[in-house]
Amino acid sequence: MTAEHDNRFLTIEQVAEELNSKTSLIRTLIQTGQLRAFQVGPRGFWRVGRQDLEDYIADAYQRTAERIASGELTDDVPKGD
Repeated sequence: MTAEHDNRFLTIEQVAEELNSKTSLIRTLIQTGQLRAFQVGPRGFWRVGRQDLEDYIADAYQRTAERIASGELTDDVPKGD
């Protein structure tokens, strides 16, 4: 199996790690339909397709850009540590 094939579907924990977020946020995104996911197997484990995650990220960038353009958000990037 190739590395690309291994990463085709991600667990909620892997998605949280990629987005540097908590699993509770990822579950909320799934429950509200903002992030596509599906259940697999008899125990109903949740999986997120790699492309679905990439689409979510692209949409988040687009929404942020639109909010900046409308003046809803400033384009100031928060200062790091």
